[in-house]
Amino acid sequence: MFPCRPPIVMPAVVHPPKCCENHMFENIIVPHIHPTHTTNVQHQLFEHQHYFPQTQSFVQNAQYQQQMCGGRPRPPFGY
Repeated sequence: MFPCRPPIVMPAVVHPPKCCENHMFENIIVPHIHPTHTTNVQHQLFEHQHYFPQTQSFVQNAQYQQQMCGGRPRPPFGY
């Protein structure tokens, strides 16, 4: 029989706080003045040529399951 080892405890996962806002309003009058100005623009066209060299990388994925087990564990069927 193997001795029981204590479980490995990982550091706590701290989630960002939930932020709430309260909004208060007041009515403010802002005068707007619309002057006109004409600008003469000379245009240039830049042709951007795109090339797509290919590289590769490898990823290893891990999956996790969380199970809520109540009570004592039961033996599998057939025992």
